[in-house]
Amino acid sequence: MPAVQGLVAPVSLIESQLSFSGFMDPIWWLALGLQLLALPGTLLPVLPGLLWLPIGAGLWVWHVGWANSWGVLVLAVVLFVLGLLADVVALTLASARFKASRWAALGAGLGLLLGMLGLLPALPVGGPLIGFLVGPWLGAAVVETVVARRPPSSLACWPALRRGGLVGLAVVAGLLVSQVAQVLLALFGAAGFVVLSSR
Repeated sequence: MPAVQGLVAPVSLIESQLSFSGFMDPIWWLALGLQLLALPGTLLPVLPGLLWLPIGAGLWVWHVGWANSWGVLVLAVVLFVLGLLADVVALTLASARFKASRWAALGAGLGLLLGMLGLLPALPVGGPLIGFLVGPWLGAAVVETVVARRPPSSLACWPALRRGGLVGLAVVAGLLVSQVAQVLLALFGAAGFVVLSSR
């Protein structure tokens, strides 16, 4: 019988942790699901990414009240703002390294969109993953090559192509660093929601 009593204490501890009413509340699960949408949203540019964190937290705050859950919403908004800053800082530092024009980031964004949709003529096979990596590079490289060749001259084509390629690689590196930061922020946001809402 002493062995059974030794098991009762850990089981009662687990039951007390699971007795939090949020785990039984469908709105809690819906809010957590919305927060977890931030993960694929950070990887796929067609989804709104970290914006799902404050949306899920806002749903939970609306359901239980501000006094009980203000920390959840504050954490979600702070992580969303940090994600926006990660984008801006990563692209700014990457393009500043090679003194890229302001149009390089626009070209990378357009290339990313076309690459994810599979519309790049250079990529008949490979799907969105290759388009995610090659699209921004091609977009930034093409735009930077065009901008660097003013006035256009057939003799100055090779240095402009080289510079455009380097700027494209720098922009892609910045995008990858930003994506890693946003995935970590999304994971931290979902885990923070579980911890803060279960108090």
